[in-house]
Amino acid sequence: MNNNPAPPPDEHEELVHADDAIIGKAVRGSVVVAVAMAVVVIGVVFILKRQPAPSPQQITQISAPTVPGKPNAEIPAVRFTDVTREAGITFVHNNGAYGEKLLPETMGGGVAFFDFDNDGAPDLLFINSTYWPWHVPEGAKPTTHALYHNDGKGRFTDVTAGSGLDVSFYGMGVAIGDYDNDGLEDVFITAVGGNHLFHNEGKGKFKEVTSLAGLGTSTQDWSTCAAWIDYDNDGKLDLFVGNYVKWSRKIDAEVGYKIDGQTRAYGQPNNFEGTFPSLYHNEGNGRFNDVSAQSGVQIKNPSTGVPAAKTLGVAPVDLDGDGWIDLVVANDTVPNFVFLNQRDGRFKEIGALCGIAFDSFGNTRGAMGIDAARYRNDDKLGIAIGNFANEMTALYVAQNAPTNFADEAITEGIGPASRLLLKFGVFFFDYDLDGWLDLLSANGHLEEEIQKIQQSQRYRQPAQLFWNAGGAGQGGFLLVPPEKCGGDISQPVVGRGSAYADIDGDGDLDVVVTQINGPPLLLRNDQQLRHHWLRFKLAGTRSNRDAIGAWAQARVHNRTLSQQVMPTRSYLSQSELPVTLGLGNVQQPDEVTIVWPDGSKQKLESARVDATTIVQQSQ
Repeated sequence: MNNNPAPPPDEHEELVHADDAIIGKAVRGSVVVAVAMAVVVIGVVFILKRQPAPSPQQITQISAPTVPGKPNAEIPAVRFTDVTREAGITFVHNNGAYGEKLLPETMGGGVAFFDFDNDGAPDLLFINSTYWPWHVPEGAKPTTHALYHNDGKGRFTDVTAGSGLDVSFYGMGVAIGDYDNDGLEDVFITAVGGNHLFHNEGKGKFKEVTSLAGLGTSTQDWSTCAAWIDYDNDGKLDLFVGNYVKWSRKIDAEVGYKIDGQTRAYGQPNNFEGTFPSLYHNEGNGRFNDVSAQSGVQIKNPSTGVPAAKTLGVAPVDLDGDGWIDLVVANDTVPNFVFLNQRDGRFKEIGALCGIAFDSFGNTRGAMGIDAARYRNDDKLGIAIGNFANEMTALYVAQNAPTNFADEAITEGIGPASRLLLKFGVFFFDYDLDGWLDLLSANGHLEEEIQKIQQSQRYRQPAQLFWNAGGAGQGGFLLVPPEKCGGDISQPVVGRGSAYADIDGDGDLDVVVTQINGPPLLLRNDQQLRHHWLRFKLAGTRSNRDAIGAWAQARVHNRTLSQQVMPTRSYLSQSELPVTLGLGNVQQPDEVTIVWPDGSKQKLESARVDATTIVQQSQ
């Protein structure tokens, strides 16, 4: 887990990193050096005492390096309106906390936009935790996940009861995918104490098939992120599952972390042993085979031999353009992983070699949410990772080779602005439909009392919205102030999961943000810029039916807009399957191409502008 700021200038959380101490040492070191230099100067003057008396000393002020200023591009005014209650959302997350400060209590909160009944409108699924079995308040009922049906106009009805998802366990994250290619979206939920797979039976009903599918896990496991991917291009969705740390109530008590030496607090992950992620191959008969060991995703610490991963996020994306999905894995306080698909059922870990494992100084960070996109409208992939407080959001950008990355967060305008806040959910999306992907970060701290220890920190923190200034000809991102996006999106919350979808059918992308032990924020995008857009819903035939891993590309003049069909984005969450490409003032793209997961390309003779185009993979 790591850090970043909120509007009030804040400092960090000594839970993992001690930036202030480092800065203090640097300042004290500078003073010592200055004093030593002064002594040398005085000695020289004394030796050369026949010289005339020195003129009055002039002190040169030294400033820290700053990012070169960028032209003040005009950020468009796009208001996000909090419609949570107006839309019918009454869900409240329950982490079961009662004062013992158990680490899972502050890590959950996934959410998914998905169309469970195929009516064309994205529905909502909120993942809940519940009370600990040894501490259930008297008279309290176990809390369950919450399923909401969308009427297509952004109004939601709670349809949890009787859906089969009205079950109680300590949930964390969610992955949506049609694993049996029957045209209905299935649900996989990660949890503390064993994961759960729910098959979509149709008519709003789900059936748990975890054991039948061969996905039963140990009750000692703590899983976090998950992603449906077709890593072997056989047309069936396989499943990647990230696991966090080796945890139990007993281990947590033995760690015994105290934030100020006395007060019990949530422990750092570096005090817990790591884990292995899991990879399950879809056998095509409703069953999965655990191929974690032979696939190469189980990485050990080379010094200790123990599992090295502490995974919170995953971005499935084809890094090298060979038509095979790769995996970028965000790990907390240990190196990030990059699993390069070897096209034979195995992956090779190249995180350090490609520049994504560490920050620019070779340090690990507290990585949470993650997303990947071609936000520059060229062939250079960008990977954003939300890090802990007092650590900047990372923005790794491909360089001269597709697997060679450098962190350009500072020069791209995201780094300094994001530093203080503790970032969880991050994703790229084009909120103003100008044809350039923007970035949103959902933020919130771990400790309710953090301000008593870190004056610069707050428990509740605002989200941050970064506008991509590429359309203004200057490149990089600009932090959007409240007067340009409305105050609702920047209201302080204990942010965790986040996702986007067009909830009301008007073409622009709306946002949901979850928070620990509280209600979510459903933010309706009320932009009035009159920009044009393309929207595609893809259906694979030879490829998996969801077309997960496909790319929709539109050539507009001298640039190519690209968006991947990939619901797995952000932190523990899933965004909608359809992809939206903003066109700005352009009324018609020059060319539209679909690149299917198996590498085949399909040009569209005509694409509907300002409407959804359903595309079926050609035979």
